[in-house]
Amino acid sequence: MTTAESGAHPRFAAALDELGLGAVKAQVRRFPEATRTAAEAAAAIGCELSQICKSLIFAADGVPVLVLMDGASRVDMELVRRELGAEQVTRPKADVVRETTGYAIGGVPPFGHRTRTRVLADRSLLDHDLVWAAAGTPYTVFPMEPKALIAHAGGALVDVRERTA
Repeated sequence: MTTAESGAHPRFAAALDELGLGAVKAQVRRFPEATRTAAEAAAAIGCELSQICKSLIFAADGVPVLVLMDGASRVDMELVRRELGAEQVTRPKADVVRETTGYAIGGVPPFGHRTRTRVLADRSLLDHDLVWAAAGTPYTVFPMEPKALIAHAGGALVDVRERTA
């Protein structure tokens, strides 16, 4: 299957091939409307919001870090700061996300980025047998078993989910 047929971003499709995951390209779903938010993606797929894997870039003392989080949860930046031993964790501007990953916000996949970054994966992803993540564009997603997704992303399993009272 070609990249055009799968809908996956060319960089992400190449990353799948490099990781021996070429078969995943056949599972990429392309939607006619952008699914830039976890809620939009879950509605388009027909899955629970928590089955969406968000790929979020933060800056820890100015250094980009990727946080993988379930779609129903928010990242607690203080927990990320502590986990990384950083003085400050912030949300970078869109151009930093694109420069770091090679993808636009709303389409950032969990791996296959332009540059290697530290990856934190929240344990909440393990609550499901299957999660859906962006395939490099706001129009495409792919399914994967969470443990495999985290392993391919090189993620460290952590607890960085914001707790509600």
